[in-house]
Amino acid sequence: FKAIWDPDGKMNPGRIVDARPMVSDLRLGPDYDPWQGTTHFKFPDDQGSFANATLRCVGVGKCRRLNGEGEQDTMCPSFMVTREEQHSTRGRAHLLWEMLRSAKTPIQDRFQDEHVKEALELCLSCKGCKSDCPVNVDLATYKAEFLSHYYAARIRPRHAYAFGLIDRWAELASFAPGFVNWLTQSQAFSPLLKFVAGMTQKRRIPSFAPQTFRSWFEQRSARPGAKGKVLLWPDTFNNYFYSDTARAAVEVLESLGFEVTIPRMKLCCGRPLYDYGMLDTAKAYLERILSELEPELEAGIPIVVLEPSCASVFRDELPNLMPERAAGKRLTAQTFLLSEFLLKHASERVPMLSRRALVQAHCHHKSLGFEAEKKIFEKMGLEVERPPSGCCGLAGSFGFEAEKYDVSSACGERVILPAVRKAEDEVLILADGFSCRTQIESGTGRRPLHLAEALQLALGPALPAGRVEAALSARRTAAVERSIGKARLAFVTIALLVVAAIVAANVVLRSNHGPEHQGVGSARGLSLR
Repeated sequence: FKAIWDPDGKMNPGRIVDARPMVSDLRLGPDYDPWQGTTHFKFPDDQGSFANATLRCVGVGKCRRLNGEGEQDTMCPSFMVTREEQHSTRGRAHLLWEMLRSAKTPIQDRFQDEHVKEALELCLSCKGCKSDCPVNVDLATYKAEFLSHYYAARIRPRHAYAFGLIDRWAELASFAPGFVNWLTQSQAFSPLLKFVAGMTQKRRIPSFAPQTFRSWFEQRSARPGAKGKVLLWPDTFNNYFYSDTARAAVEVLESLGFEVTIPRMKLCCGRPLYDYGMLDTAKAYLERILSELEPELEAGIPIVVLEPSCASVFRDELPNLMPERAAGKRLTAQTFLLSEFLLKHASERVPMLSRRALVQAHCHHKSLGFEAEKKIFEKMGLEVERPPSGCCGLAGSFGFEAEKYDVSSACGERVILPAVRKAEDEVLILADGFSCRTQIESGTGRRPLHLAEALQLALGPALPAGRVEAALSARRTAAVERSIGKARLAFVTIALLVVAAIVAANVVLRSNHGPEHQGVGSARGLSLR
């Protein structure tokens, strides 16, 4: 009937009649034969297959939104800025699926393909897609896996070694933090150091704490607690940079009756390694942690983590890399963020702090669940505002890299940085992640407080009017300046001693050689006569 009245098929072509067969245009056709090679991650929720993991995306396109909504405000920060399909979760997931689907894929180079690498380059590894995507696509994991293969036969760019191995550089810096801060904060040396590290010149190198948290803790005497032991995880950032945060956590936990301990040796979860695909090294870090913490894991001692990205390693990356390890399962189960631990073990004794607060939730924290943090805020009596700001944009080392600064800055300027600038002085700025705190302080001049520091304030006297964090920031800045001053004095003293030693040595040499030279001269004179 339609053919009689519409012989040219111009009315709704291909829809009502003469549609293509149901078996045509299938995503997985008869030639679907995906790559099933060896991977670092085990993908236990995807039948152990990277290829199966890339099938999660079914093209819903929620990742293409321009603003976050409610509790799900993170995915996808790079698309919100660039508005390019290749920088959306869907675009990246489809490229990876295309790369792995069969030997006939147009992406013949697979893990060496520059188009896939380019699409993943601006992924902030925020894990927003894992929590916000309806099918929980996990681009942070896929990116880490891809980069591990991509760089298998390549030398990584210098910023990968500068930021990926930050725990090692920070440990070296801790032997002379004043001298290192002098170099990194000086106008003469800072630009050179940034260039060497592949860091943008538009950011300031974070200053190291004059004394690490571990050093401070080890100088204290043991303080038993009636409520039992808890192991506080001294992560790289709260140990070497923001040591005041870890100290605050100790004070809070001890005030609530817990005995605080730390690992016997220096450990790092290795979170920055995943951003550059350094998965062999990341697994070695985890093996060392499982070995060192074996007594605590066997005893069931809770492990309190202050940095959300470290908690995500223990509860996300670890089960994906070592799903069968019994010790790994214990570590995952015994890992708590501070708010989670307090809610479970001290919810009725949380100190009160009547104040308004503007909160920036760390992306990895949201991927793990932010409910405990909100409940602790309520118990503290805080009047909280949490704008749908998504990712702050710094995302670990992402915002420090020279070629990614503009995207990083644009992410922050979307919501959170303007919101902080508009906040009144009496409003507390709260952020648990090192990245969030660094981005906000860099972009607004206000230093956010960690939950541990807010709780520490609640234990003290009534808060003064104005910016509460100003005094804490001034105290930290003064300590850094004192350490730099001592380093300068030590350097000048050593330099003067070296010069004095050289001068003294020359004087001694001349005095020793004087008579000899005189004797030679006399002999020459006699011979002439």
